[in-house]
Amino acid sequence: MTLYEGKVGRTYSVASINLSTPVRRRLEILGMTEHASVSLINKSLSGAIVIKIRGTRFALGKAFAKGILIEGGAAT
Repeated sequence: MTLYEGKVGRTYSVASINLSTPVRRRLEILGMTEHASVSLINKSLSGAIVIKIRGTRFALGKAFAKGILIEGGAAT
């Protein structure tokens, strides 16, 4: 499933990042790599989501969140 389809309050593992190279590299700099643990903190009605990865919170737009595949889904 995609990160956008994830449920708030759950922790997932990043399976793959299917975005353009510049965006993928920027996310890797921020700590989002394959197999990294990512927690879904909040979703807004506009489509933006707030995530926590490696101790840092940041927001992603809907289009970016749909390009990130996740697996798992343990409750936090």
